Amino acid sequence: MYEAVRVHPEGQSTVARLAKRAADYGYEGMVVRNHSGTRADYDADTIANEYGIDVVDGVEIRAADPQQASGSVGNYRTSRTLIALEGGTNALNRFAVEQAKVDVLAGPMAGDGDVNHVLAKAAVENGVRIEFDLSGALRESGGRRVRTLQSLRKLSEIVDYYDAPYVVSADPYSHLELRSPRELQAVGEEIGLSSDFIEDGLAEWGRLAERNRRIDSESFIEPEVEWGQYEADDS
Repeated sequence: MYEAVRVHPEGQSTVARLAKRAADYGYEGMVVRNHSGTRADYDADTIANEYGIDVVDGVEIRAADPQQASGSVGNYRTSRTLIALEGGTNALNRFAVEQAKVDVLAGPMAGDGDVNHVLAKAAVENGVRIEFDLSGALRESGGRRVRTLQSLRKLSEIVDYYDAPYVVSADPYSHLELRSPRELQAVGEEIGLSSDFIEDGLAEWGRLAERNRRIDSESFIEPEVEWGQYEADDS
């Protein structure tokens, strides 16, 4: 299983500090998901060798609108192993699930964002994983936590009905916010998500990284070929 984390300078902990805690919790790897413009300086191989955990060079693109997001996706696709796009508005959510070059739609239910049957079908067609962000369930209280749980339950119904691909994360900004898989499974059960569902969502980050590395290493991507074609070929 993998977790997707924020590291210094966006988060409060270094990559090495988070890697040590993740390894202690039994994670096989972690994805560095800092927002675009807040890249961390680290040597993934050195950290992996020291702590025995895979470190994936990812990015979460933050954009004001789909036009800006489109340019960023093109810029980062060739330099990062895993590409997430921060959603939270209907326009950005829809853009993300319609782009086969995007791996993950992050935080789709934040802000005014929503996920409906149209977006779920597009996510299936393009192989875009929809994120279940458990951070609000873990770190919010009162009415905000209640609304977070309601949004996650609604999202689970849509994802389950259309068998849409998904990932799970607690979106930690420090090693102190990192939670073990068992803790996340307990939170999932409160929402109505099974332990297997949470485990599969955590593991999906690693499967995405492995797929993308294989595509890059074998030079599968050619200018005239769409990224989504390979998703279909793998099935």
